Amino acid sequence: MPVIEVEHLHKRYRDQVAVDDLSFTVERGEIFGILGPNGAGKTTTVEIIEGLRSPDGGTVRVLGLDPQRDRAELRRRVGAQLQQSELPERLKVWEAMDLYGSFYDRPADPERLLADLGLADQRATRYGKLSGGQQQRLSIALALVGNPELAILDELTTGLDPNARRDTWELIEQIRDRGVTVVLVTHLMEEAERLADRVALIDGGRLVAIDSPAGLVSRVDAEQRIRFRPSAPLDDRLLTGLPEVREVTRRGAWVLVTGTGDLLQAVTAVLARNHIVAAGLRTDQASLDDAFVALTGRRLDNRTPARQPERSSSP
Repeated sequence: MPVIEVEHLHKRYRDQVAVDDLSFTVERGEIFGILGPNGAGKTTTVEIIEGLRSPDGGTVRVLGLDPQRDRAELRRRVGAQLQQSELPERLKVWEAMDLYGSFYDRPADPERLLADLGLADQRATRYGKLSGGQQQRLSIALALVGNPELAILDELTTGLDPNARRDTWELIEQIRDRGVTVVLVTHLMEEAERLADRVALIDGGRLVAIDSPAGLVSRVDAEQRIRFRPSAPLDDRLLTGLPEVREVTRRGAWVLVTGTGDLLQAVTAVLARNHIVAAGLRTDQASLDDAFVALTGRRLDNRTPARQPERSSSP
């Protein structure tokens, strides 16, 4: 039985449809990503799953239970880190752990959990004195203190610096290694690609696609992009005449080549024959961002995308 079953879910706020006929399942032991732009309906969906909001239509089952009817039972089995969760600034870390642990019949050892999450030295620190990364670690600890079977993490790394974000990603992988199923709500492509076993792309409250990150990327046209700085003047016609090349554009000193097939070999062979060195050569493969654009017609930040070759042309 799936850990989560969502079928034909609907939710409306006055004249705005937040969730529109959404269906998916989450399997036990996986990190399941829900990816989409702000306002896509991601948070509303997980709040319904947690029993914090009631749906206007459709059905939701979590661990075989109804989130509305069996809310008390679910609270004992599901840990959640909400998008807007904050604690009183003067509350100490150990006090927060003790308070949250008191809500459960069989809580985890709070001291061990703090040690596992790198917070042992901050146990007596007040919440307001913690760094952003430490506050996020504490959020994870509070979500896990009840020994949940399912953890729901909503926009966990928003606002963190790159180092703190990567540290938090490692913690999420550790959660899965503890045997906990994870639902990860995010608008960060890199986060979903790094962590998720499967990803549901949501846009405008609707499910656009669901697959592994690699599976979603494979749906994009197998286009390749090469960028380099030529060591000598380069006539673009040397490259545009190649059957593998679709387009050649320039950005300052950089030459940007888009095409298919064995593009890299074809381009480097022409350069070698003309005694031109490709400085700073790099290739760009399709990404989850490309898949989102291909499936929705726009970037995740809600802007209308430029033409495909230009979209990835910045050196």
